[in-house]
Amino acid sequence: MTVHSLETLTFDNSYARLPEVFYAKVSPTPFSAAPFLISANRAAMELLDLDPAEAARPEFAGVFGGSLLIPGMEPLAMLYSGHQFGVYVPQLGDGRAILLGEVTNGRGERWDLHLKGAGMTPFSRDGDGRSVLRSAIREYLCCEAMHGLGIPTTRALCLVGSDDKVYREQIETGATIVRMAPSHVRFGTFEIFYYRKQHEHLQRLADYTIEMHFPELAQAVDKYTRFFAEVVQRTAKLIAHWQAVGWSHGVLNTDNMSILGLTLDYGPYGFMDDYDPGFICNHSDYNGRYAFNQQPYIGLWNLSCLAQTLLPFAPKEELKAALDGYQTSVDRHYHNHMRAKLGLVEDRAEDEALLQELKSLMVGSRVDYTIFWRELSMFSSDAGAKNERLREHFLNPERFDTWAVQYRERLQSEQSRDEERRIRMDRVNPKYVLRNYLAQGAIEKAQQKDYSEVERLLALLQQPYTEQPGMNSYAAAPPNWGKHLSVSCSS
Repeated sequence: MTVHSLETLTFDNSYARLPEVFYAKVSPTPFSAAPFLISANRAAMELLDLDPAEAARPEFAGVFGGSLLIPGMEPLAMLYSGHQFGVYVPQLGDGRAILLGEVTNGRGERWDLHLKGAGMTPFSRDGDGRSVLRSAIREYLCCEAMHGLGIPTTRALCLVGSDDKVYREQIETGATIVRMAPSHVRFGTFEIFYYRKQHEHLQRLADYTIEMHFPELAQAVDKYTRFFAEVVQRTAKLIAHWQAVGWSHGVLNTDNMSILGLTLDYGPYGFMDDYDPGFICNHSDYNGRYAFNQQPYIGLWNLSCLAQTLLPFAPKEELKAALDGYQTSVDRHYHNHMRAKLGLVEDRAEDEALLQELKSLMVGSRVDYTIFWRELSMFSSDAGAKNERLREHFLNPERFDTWAVQYRERLQSEQSRDEERRIRMDRVNPKYVLRNYLAQGAIEKAQQKDYSEVERLLALLQQPYTEQPGMNSYAAAPPNWGKHLSVSCSS
């Protein structure tokens, strides 16, 4: 495999070859102060066949801090619209991000290099086009945390800082992050051309997306229906996985929904601490539209918006049939995740009642979601075992004891062996997740020019299921202040 320098990366900018109605050509706006590298993600560099040594070059921070372009880049801001909190907004677009180009690696994989915080574009509206260090760190770390958990997501190549001042609720310093994905096409990319009644552009977009990312469908007579059905299934699988790990997106607008079923646009996200089905991670979400337990429904609502854009090319009844399969798919994937989290091998109908009773217990006792599932692997199925460590999580331990009897019987009925089950469960129940207070600790250090915690968390979260020596404090329950951090759409 050829290892590349910045200058020899192989670009093939397919989106830039579309008509300019799909985007605006615009270059990044350099910071007035020299950009500097905060962190480079070696795992993401490997996806580009980019030599890790390149990160040490000043040109690396220059390119990904927005002050330099390299051969092959054709920067542009993508156009889209979307439903935001249920209300259609006619034009959005990349207001603070620029697609630098598309890199093809030696395996034939395509990776968008999307520079977030790159300055103003024609779609910035009243914004300044910048990202603040705080929000860039949160996205940088969570992209890799989600990938470590096995959840489809954009990836994070690097984090670049600057001493430039950016104004939000207060004065902060600016930063850029390069996020990577095979495509940054969104549900909202389709919506804008549908609502403008520009069906020829809409069909061009659909054909492009299918050709580039669903090539197996390109020659099918019913390719638009089958394309939509695939997006439905990918979205269902994605959201089921979010529910299983206790993660909330916070702003599931249609412009934040990836056509490839990736987790896209990390703003006011949150991993639950205490188990709360109604968890709202975004304090700007006053009505709880995007609460944790609403995410599966919102996925369906957003998919129905996408289905509407395909009506000019696909029969309504076929699109509806694909949409009707969504909830069944969410339920199936979620059930499979939760069965694995319980350490069960066989699929039985009665397991749903076992799970629901456990979740009811967890809600009533405000049990820490991540810690409990990880510790459940230590459950002893021996007759008479008290499982004291698990009992301590509950305000009513006697009710847990009743559940534990049922769980023990269920494990014994499939001849489960504790040690083998423990290994299986530890592969699906993470020890480390990116809790808000951990991200906040890294942010506060970074604001003092100490980036060590960013690097530490990056390495930790890339292996969330593995016991890591000396890192137990990162798996502990948050301090009280850490449970009440406020995040919003500016996060």
